Amino acid sequence: MKNAVVLVSGGMDSAVVLAIAREQGYAVHALSVRYGQRHTSELDAAARVAHALGAVAHKTVNVELRSIGGSALTDDIDVPLDTDHHPIGVDAVKDDIPVTYVPARNTIMLSVALGWAEVLGAADIFCGVNAVDYSGYPDCRPEFIAAFEQLANLATKAGVEGAGLRVHAPLQFLSKADIVREGLRLGVDFAQTVSCYQADSEGRACGHCDACRLRAEGFAAAGVADPTHYA
Repeated sequence: MKNAVVLVSGGMDSAVVLAIAREQGYAVHALSVRYGQRHTSELDAAARVAHALGAVAHKTVNVELRSIGGSALTDDIDVPLDTDHHPIGVDAVKDDIPVTYVPARNTIMLSVALGWAEVLGAADIFCGVNAVDYSGYPDCRPEFIAAFEQLANLATKAGVEGAGLRVHAPLQFLSKADIVREGLRLGVDFAQTVSCYQADSEGRACGHCDACRLRAEGFAAAGVADPTHYA
């Protein structure tokens, strides 16, 4: 089996990506990042998901982004709720980036994953970014993934020696409903995942932030009962 590094946040999308990588025959090394997020119960969920879906290893790396702030997820800024009418999903506006965007987060996470991939001799990195049903983050766009893959092959020993590094984003163009269906096909237990931007210490969701709204709309559109634990 070929090694692969899979970024696992604890949310539903990364759980499905882990299951996809396993189905494709990879020995999955799950990587989570404690970046100073306020909703740390997602990291507990990441450990559950990695174990349940057969990762051969799971590690959590600490990268302190709270010290620079600039996001409702890492700073003393209110998380927008449905009453704030921020457009999400296909209605998200590219120039209307919400305060839940964490500056450089995906760049940093993929860079850490790239380092571990080099150590493992892995040529494949998987992440759960999506450019259809999302909040409009610039680092979820296909152009970003393509640019990071090019950077990975320029900036690493493995890339210079011609091994070739690939960044996979298998959910990039799927709707949230399609992601739900794919997860169910692969046996993902969505009840184990945490998506909420302000989940409590037990992983219970608020039901009103962008992440909760996208998640709930995905289950509804797929015609599947929502297994989310709400506060």
